[in-house]
Amino acid sequence: MNTLSVFLVFLRLGCTCFGGPIAHLGYFRSEFVHRRKWLSDEAYADIVALSQFVPGPASSQTGFALGLLQGGLPGGIAAWAGFTLPSALLMLFAAFGLRYAGGVAVQGVIHGLKLLAVAVVAQAVWNMGRSLCPDRQRAGFAFLTAALLIVFPSGILQLAAIAAGAVFGPVFLRTAIQTIPASFGVKTGHTAAVFAIFCFFLLLAGLPTIAALSQNGVAELANAFYRAGALVFGGGHVVLPLLQEAVVKPGWVAPNDFLAGYGAAQALPGPLFTFAAFLGAKASIGPGGVSGALIALIGIFLPGLLLMYGVLPFWDRLRSKTSVRGALNGVNAAVVGILGAALYEPVWTSAIHHRSDAAFAIAAFAALAVARLPVMAVVAISAAAGIALAYV
Repeated sequence: MNTLSVFLVFLRLGCTCFGGPIAHLGYFRSEFVHRRKWLSDEAYADIVALSQFVPGPASSQTGFALGLLQGGLPGGIAAWAGFTLPSALLMLFAAFGLRYAGGVAVQGVIHGLKLLAVAVVAQAVWNMGRSLCPDRQRAGFAFLTAALLIVFPSGILQLAAIAAGAVFGPVFLRTAIQTIPASFGVKTGHTAAVFAIFCFFLLLAGLPTIAALSQNGVAELANAFYRAGALVFGGGHVVLPLLQEAVVKPGWVAPNDFLAGYGAAQALPGPLFTFAAFLGAKASIGPGGVSGALIALIGIFLPGLLLMYGVLPFWDRLRSKTSVRGALNGVNAAVVGILGAALYEPVWTSAIHHRSDAAFAIAAFAALAVARLPVMAVVAISAAAGIALAYV
């Protein structure tokens, strides 16, 4: 697939993927595993597992990896740009005061697409659970993970569950170790991969030094957002405290503006990390406006993309080793549990407010899983239903 085709596929997803990073992973699975058959469920789960291990936005890193597998580095960049562009532009417009989310009809569309996200995530949990947890050991571990995360929601506990899966998988899931999976077909050479990892650490250490010595607003802005992107695991809402510390505490962005931008980001499709575009445009330090938004946007996404580009070829080799498959079986079971917990919080809790909402989400799930209607057809139906529910 050429670079333009990859960009257009992800651009469409960037316009329609509501519901946060876990929902995005469900949309990606429907599009690239089920519909386009770019890779198997097992290979997709291994990429998702890697995105949980390395810092950065999990759904954007997964999309970047899928683009890499299709078209090398140009394909990866095209996938990231297509998925990021719609929400980044909307956040930029929001910074300039555009009331894009006003009106009952627009709010109804957003609500309808959030209800669809419930169905998409439910379908992903169900199908990935059947594929990745076919025995009692893995199913039990996934249920235990989901239950713990529902009771004690925490990004740190998510990482602990993944680590536990990696540790206990080889011990308790030995009978689940299956045949060696086919290679991803990564087009990244090892020299380029090592260079990307080197650049990640060089920027992490070098940007603070440059910012401190130069007292330059551009360097300080780039450093703040790069550090936030490099130190957050799990992505999504986990990055918000880091961003607040980076831009509100020094007085670059007013607290009320920060909260207003965060509220706007909740209503948008695509990655929540595009909130950085809003903050970069509003920041009193650096160039502000479009230039500030671009610096912040690249700064927060770059570390995760560098790590994914650098680690993916080595991950491809490791996952093919029999000794690693037990650990991956445990990790993938933990990922299913994390998806299951996220189906409840925040996907269900943020979308389902009335019985009619629950009824429509169940109907959307049936349309996808039983009737097997195309996702885009269900998107259109959901948007229309959201408008209808808004006026009821």
